[in-house]
Amino acid sequence: MADKDNKKKNPAQDSKIQTCHIKQPQGSQEVRKDKENKMSKQILSTKGEKLGEITLNEKVFGVEPNLHVMHLALRRQLNNARQGSACAKTRAEVSGGGKKPWKQKGTGRARAGSLRSPLFAGGGVIFGPKPRSYAFDMPKKARQSALKSALSARVDSMVVVKDFSLIEAPKTKLMVEVLKSLNVAGKVLVIADTKAPENKYLELSARNIPSVKMILPSNINVKDILEADFIVITESAVNEITERLQ
Repeated sequence: MADKDNKKKNPAQDSKIQTCHIKQPQGSQEVRKDKENKMSKQILSTKGEKLGEITLNEKVFGVEPNLHVMHLALRRQLNNARQGSACAKTRAEVSGGGKKPWKQKGTGRARAGSLRSPLFAGGGVIFGPKPRSYAFDMPKKARQSALKSALSARVDSMVVVKDFSLIEAPKTKLMVEVLKSLNVAGKVLVIADTKAPENKYLELSARNIPSVKMILPSNINVKDILEADFIVITESAVNEITERLQ
């Protein structure tokens, strides 16, 4: 009878499992639609003019986002950034308390051997924090998978530009005009080689804008990619990232 009851319950359980789904990041559905054709993005100038198209590698920008791996990579990045310098003194480390505060018997008070016991104010801390490392590691392939997942999840909010050669002076005003021309707002992540001659004044022009963060193509990470509202990336950076992750 118990086996029959289990058989009756299984179809209902299967239906519940089928209706459950993991919420995917925004943009992942559109990435799947583009997989039928070649994935491509328009290349814009910093004035917003169309200069051509770039074909994105589906193995890097068109994978199914893996939420678990992205979560692990984000935890690893946040943990590795912790100082781990919190420290509390135990009763052995607190100064003072070498003398017995009162005699063992006859006072009516509870017996005490030191005023630096954790029971007293100014005493030591029981099992308090000590300096330690919170860091943990991930396999190289898992880290690469997390980056691919993050890039694929945010490919729809990615703007590809040729370069920043039109910024001809280190002026914040010029960078603000570029962002308006590209129609991006909010938190903007700029991925470009700031040491390249064509991007000579990019870093000096953008560093005073609080909502803009710049990183090199070699320093892309899951946290910055997922936090940004828009990602402005140069054509050369796309090629460099593709070559490294494919």
